[in-house]
Amino acid sequence: MVKHIMKTALKDLLANRTLTILAAATLLLAVAFIIYIIITVRPSEVPLVTHYTAFGVAHLYRDQWFYLFSFGGFALIAAIAHIAMTIKMNMLKGYHMALLVAWTGIGVLIFAWVIAAAIINVWSPV
Repeated sequence: MVKHIMKTALKDLLANRTLTILAAATLLLAVAFIIYIIITVRPSEVPLVTHYTAFGVAHLYRDQWFYLFSFGGFALIAAIAHIAMTIKMNMLKGYHMALLVAWTGIGVLIFAWVIAAAIINVWSPV
């Protein structure tokens, strides 16, 4: 039963050229983002600011350099989730809603890349 639903969903996605290209672009963007993170993150003893809160005494909380690898994990999870939502929206709500979800996924990955690049450029050890 589940196997049949998965086959049907993938056939529907592959039948629509625009959605297939957008899903492939989302996946390629995520892979490129992960490669960028792997290439640019360098080990360092300098802790970096990982999050801010208005509550508490410190306000700025620091963590080690390997925290930056979590951005790559986010890219992979976001890409897979948006492709799955694109397929589901295509089945349930139609082409236009699936198109919106697919473009939103690409936008989320681009936004995450900009934020990650800004953090890495500020933190980047000399």
